[in-house]
Amino acid sequence: MANEAAWLTAQQQGLAGLLLQAHQRAFSRPLIAAAQSGRSKRLVCQELFACGFPVLAHGTGQDPKLSYANAAALQLWETRWDELIGMPSRLTAPETERAERSSALGQAQRLDAVRNYRGIRISRKGRRFMINKARIWTLWDAEKRVCGQAACFSDWWWL
Repeated sequence: MANEAAWLTAQQQGLAGLLLQAHQRAFSRPLIAAAQSGRSKRLVCQELFACGFPVLAHGTGQDPKLSYANAAALQLWETRWDELIGMPSRLTAPETERAERSSALGQAQRLDAVRNYRGIRISRKGRRFMINKARIWTLWDAEKRVCGQAACFSDWWWL
């Protein structure tokens, strides 16, 4: 479709599927109710984008770039899809918090997943907020290679 929403492209539908499968594997529970087998990829992608809590993902590499953010994440980071996707994910945290963030992501990589992560983040407009009880998990491609990390949380507040 010519006017397909950026978060609903075939590539994003595939990423949403990986994100949901990896969450199920890491935490032995679905991230969202729509993550049941037999549902269309498009519907699952729509429901993930619209779920009521922030979900984000980034790729791999020395300075991974954001590859996914649902509507709740876009609202919290006070930005649009085209501004957030492709941005280095380290920029979601204030400079003073980036070493701690990097350490938590490294731990999640080694363990495949972590629960109860807590840290300070910063919106695109410079507003700081605390995330609490976040889950971070590793994303795997079809060949079982690490292809990124994802995070979600529903507990947060402005600082």
